[in-house]
Amino acid sequence: MGNEQMRELPATAIALVTGRPVALYATSVLRIGYGLLYLVFLLREFPHRQEIWGPGSPWTPALAAQLFDQTGWYSFLLLSDSFAYFELCYGMAVVTSALFMFGWRTRATSIAFAVVVTSFHSRSIFMTDGGDNLVLLMSLYLVLTACGRRWSLDARRERRKAARAAGEASRAKSPAPTARHLRDARVTLTTVVHNCGVFIIAAQVCFLYGSAGLYKVQGSYWADGTALHYVLHLELFQPWPALSHLLDQYPLAIAVISYLTVLTQVAFPFVLFGRLKYPVLALLLGMHAGIAVLLGLPVFSGAMIIADAVFLPDRFYTSLPRLGRRTARRLGVRLPRPRGEAGRGAVPPQVRPQTPGLELR
Repeated sequence: MGNEQMRELPATAIALVTGRPVALYATSVLRIGYGLLYLVFLLREFPHRQEIWGPGSPWTPALAAQLFDQTGWYSFLLLSDSFAYFELCYGMAVVTSALFMFGWRTRATSIAFAVVVTSFHSRSIFMTDGGDNLVLLMSLYLVLTACGRRWSLDARRERRKAARAAGEASRAKSPAPTARHLRDARVTLTTVVHNCGVFIIAAQVCFLYGSAGLYKVQGSYWADGTALHYVLHLELFQPWPALSHLLDQYPLAIAVISYLTVLTQVAFPFVLFGRLKYPVLALLLGMHAGIAVLLGLPVFSGAMIIADAVFLPDRFYTSLPRLGRRTARRLGVRLPRPRGEAGRGAVPPQVRPQTPGLELR
């Protein structure tokens, strides 16, 4: 590599981080996915909410407070031991999850969603199956991202605002230089924070898969291909015992699945920059679907499947409407004509003004 290329690397890296926000569709999918997943989780556990998070839980508020002294966690559920207060918090958690999923005032609701997930997770950390650990991490990371610029109520509101402002652009006064500089700084700051948040999410998923695969390599059961056999005989993870016993009758298939699981997890961080990542993601999708059905861990599987969506490019998501319309035509289903292209539903991109009078929308 020449000296000129070496000098160009820092400039290229800076342009990549500050030039434009990346993976806007992917982060929107994460927002929708985790908001919906946690909403379903809260609704599913609604009959058992008092036993898991309420004042009458076996993991009492006093025990939770003692754990907080050691770990530094915090939960607003411990501000009062009133049952009415807990019911109010639970209802607000359901509403917050729904608003975050729909992308309403996403900057504020993303923070509220992170606080909700953190408070419920830390309140009874030993009462759930651990599938919400990744949801907790992702809720914190999504606060950094502009996850409301696509497929959200914010996007629709900003699109309407831009349409109204287009008719008034000719009458608008040229902003002062100071105002333009402040807007430029705001755009750059939000872009940098968003891109760093996306990088953290991707790095977290790579770390999860890589570490899981390396831990499996060290185990003798995974080395001889019998690990899945023993997993299928754990009574605690047998929602469908007949299905587990049926699969256990095929030792060759169990060995192949065991080796394939280790191989895909270890290889995952190394295939992200090529086309090989697509079959690997498909294999991981099948693996998590199997975990959800065979082991009864839908929250964990759902969280991992949603996290994998960050590695799909925006062109994949923008092609989905066209693919859906093409499939509908083949099936003979008549759909209303779209009012815009695939970018419809997106917040207008933030651009730096090049000429006086150009507004940021």
